[in-house]
This record gives sequence, structure tokens and C-alpha cells, in this order.
Amino acid sequence: MYQTSVAEPTITEQTTPTILHTVPSVQQLPGASAQERTVVLGGPHQLHQPAFSLGTRLRGRHVLVDTDLSPDELDELLDTAARIKRAYRSGQQHAYLSGKTLGLIFQHPSTRTRVSLEAGMAQLGGQAIFLGVNDLQMKRGESIGDTAQILSRYVDALVARVADHGDLVTLAESASIPVMNGLSDRCHPLQAYADMLTLKETFGELKGLKLAYLGDGNNMAHSLMLSGAAMGVSVTVAAPASLQPDPSVVSHAQWVGKHTGAAITATTDPYAAAQDADAIYTDVHVSMGQEDAAGRAVALAPFKVTADIMAAAKPEAVFMHCLPMHRDEEVATDVADGKQSIIFDQAENRLHMHKALLLSALC
Repeated sequence: MYQTSVAEPTITEQTTPTILHTVPSVQQLPGASAQERTVVLGGPHQLHQPAFSLGTRLRGRHVLVDTDLSPDELDELLDTAARIKRAYRSGQQHAYLSGKTLGLIFQHPSTRTRVSLEAGMAQLGGQAIFLGVNDLQMKRGESIGDTAQILSRYVDALVARVADHGDLVTLAESASIPVMNGLSDRCHPLQAYADMLTLKETFGELKGLKLAYLGDGNNMAHSLMLSGAAMGVSVTVAAPASLQPDPSVVSHAQWVGKHTGAAITATTDPYAAAQDADAIYTDVHVSMGQEDAAGRAVALAPFKVTADIMAAAKPEAVFMHCLPMHRDEEVATDVADGKQSIIFDQAENRLHMHKALLLSALC
């Protein structure tokens, strides 16, 4: 056994002595009691989750277009979303989907849809698996039908964001689990459902409201007409003649509106659409993958939401946008960031509406 001796350091006059501070004990710390300064993480205690009742009519259902839910089913879904939101805001645990898994098939980039679904599924006690366009064997030629059948054996539900609505239909026809539309070229029901929740929070009731949509008669315009008609909200779409909404969608929404008292119309006059509206809504003028950006920008310029457009609406009217937003293109900055804007309330409500839909489909 060898022992190494270490010489003691020599302290000279130039050496700066170490300054030691006394650390107070817990009893000496000011402020709250010792118990209040302690937090317990983990342990054997189960988090309390109160009973949460909801109907089972949506269990296992697909949602590909807005009218896949009847008006009373959508009304029930709005109520569920409002209750989920109150639980979330109060810090109440609501992990009712423990052990459930959601698959996300996305052919387009996403912020709100992807994050709200992933976060929402986690808050409900389950988990989500994101599958981008480059993550699946469909890139190498595997059929949508085969993919749907395989994923149906792995996960409990699918949300798909696709370029072609037909792909979504094929996915749902081949799957044995619920399939939901996270956006297609046809419509965007998850956004429109959340918008109905936001309008109901803002005005108390939906029936009798008037919403004016200015811009491209695109998938967002389609969903607002269909969901609005289902809930008794009159919707006017103002778009250039070359970018009017699909006539078949307009006709369908008008048919639904006859039963709920909602008037569904399309026009080329933005000021006429905005007249006495409760909400003014717009979307980006050039969406993902669209060609002829310059031509679209010119055609849509007169449909920009400005302070003058807002002045044509009711004094208490709100401004809405599904985001992402290009300030000073489809909407003036002073409107987008003004007191009438509720765009971030809309964005938040994506989370609560998605959770309500997942809970209803997988309960």
C-alpha cells in the first residue's frame, strides 16, 4: 500500500482569502411555512378526475366534411368543448383517454392543427404519432387503402391533412377507426367548428348571427358556410367572380340553412357582405401550393379587410382569421391587431374543440 503525501499550500500575503457565507436553515427562511415551501411530485396518490358525461352518438364516427355532424350533434360537441375548456382553465385533470393513440397523417405543414392535436391528446391522457409526408411508405407507392388498414391496427383514430379531398375519402373508406379531416382542398371542418365555439363565447348565442367572409371562396369559405348554416349563422362569402365558392357547396349550405333559419349567399361586393355583420372573416390570399400568386393577389386586393370594411359592420363586430396571417395583404395591421380582433381566441379554441371531438369519438 502506497501513501502519497501532499504538501500544504503556502498562503502568502498576496493570496485572496475565501469568503464563506452562512446558509440559513429552513427554520430561518422568511415568508411561508415549511409546509408551503414543499411540493410533492409523484408518489402513490391518484389524481382526482371527476366524472365527465357526454353522449355516445359520435363514437367511432368519421368527420370529413362539416355536415357529417347534424346540427344537434354539433351543438352537443360545442357544449363538450366549452366544458373541456373550463376544466383546462381551472387546472382540473381530464385524462379520460389514457391508453389511446392518435395518428396524424400530414401532407402539408401545420402549426395550430398539429400542435393542438398533439397537446390535446396528451392532456387527455393519450398520445399522438405524427406522420409527415416523408415518413410513410406511401411515398414509395404503398396505397392509401393499405396504409389505412395497417394504421387501423396500430392507432385508435386518424387525423389527415391532405392536398386532395379524394385521398381523405379513400382513407376513411379503408380504415376501421375514426378518420377526421385536418384540412383538405374541399373544406376545413375542425377550424370551422372551433370558430363556432369562439362566436358562441363572444355573443352568447349562434342562431341569428351574421358572418361575412371576404377573400378566396376556398376550403375555409366552404366550411364556414356549412357549419354556419348548421348552427343558424347566416354567412355571406364575398369573392372575385373567378374565385367564387363551389356552387354545389353553396347549394348544400343553403339547403341546411332552410332548416335552421340561416341565409347563405355569395357575392362579389365586399361592402355589401360586411353590411351589419357581427363578424368579418378572412383567409390568406395565396394558400399553400397555389399557382398564379401575382394574379390572385391582384384579384383579391379589393377584398382586403380594412377599417372601412369593419365600419360597415355592426359597432360590436369582431374580426376573425384562421391563421397564418399576412398583415397588410388580406387584412390591415390596425384591424388584425385592433380591439375587435379575436384571432388568438380562435387559435386557442382549436385545442378545446379538438379535445372535445377526440373525446366524443373515442369515449
